[in-house]
Amino acid sequence: MARTLVAEKLRFDYSPALSFIGEHELAYIEKQVQEAHRLLHSGKGPGSDYLGWLELPANYDREEFARIKDTAAEIRASADAFVVIGIGGSYLGARAAIEMLTPPFSGTDVPVYFVGHNLSGTYIADLLSLLDEKEVYINVISKSGTTTEPAVAFRILRSFMERKYGRHGARKRIIATTDRSRGALKQLADAEGYRTFVIPDDVGGRYSVLTPVGLLPMAAAGLDIGAVMAGAEVAMHEYASPDLSANASYQYAAVRNCLHRKGKLVEI
Repeated sequence: MARTLVAEKLRFDYSPALSFIGEHELAYIEKQVQEAHRLLHSGKGPGSDYLGWLELPANYDREEFARIKDTAAEIRASADAFVVIGIGGSYLGARAAIEMLTPPFSGTDVPVYFVGHNLSGTYIADLLSLLDEKEVYINVISKSGTTTEPAVAFRILRSFMERKYGRHGARKRIIATTDRSRGALKQLADAEGYRTFVIPDDVGGRYSVLTPVGLLPMAAAGLDIGAVMAGAEVAMHEYASPDLSANASYQYAAVRNCLHRKGKLVEI
């Protein structure tokens, strides 16, 4: 059963930093903050092709979202291990969200294991040994399907699944999150009949946690992704102001920028 999340507003207290920087320095940087805000929201700055994350909490595919929830419910009912194959933003967002939103000692509805973020043979061998006696679903996440680490891990895990369930049975338990229409993984998924979810063209990997990249692993783990998206939409509006005094996310960025300029590079 999906856990319901309790909404709490984050507060940012940067008063300890004022022993290193002055309010006048933050006032000086405010024009840069407002210019950055203008470039982001006008869609005219560098990297503007990848700004889909800005309004993603309000503008996402509801039909695909429903499919994610249905697939996650199937996984929770039929598996006792869910393996996420990905590297960088293709797995870190989901991993961080699950660790952040799961009570430390209660565990998740279905244990979620991550692989494909390194080339350690020992790591993969230990994972396969653990999975041998479990009912398993896997989710391979890659826009292209050609990144070395996840490609190697997927080849090994795919072979494992086909030995365990047969080729037909494995097809039902392998899920690909990839490009809508192109790439090696999309071609393979279509040829094999794997279920697929789409990584939006205008959302880069490190900003993809609120796409199927992060939502399916979260939902499989038992998190209430409806509440996650609702909270994200509240935050989207909460942090929409270009006014430094009214926007905690910009305050944090400004304080870190000022500290960085003074050689304070390590955050604890």
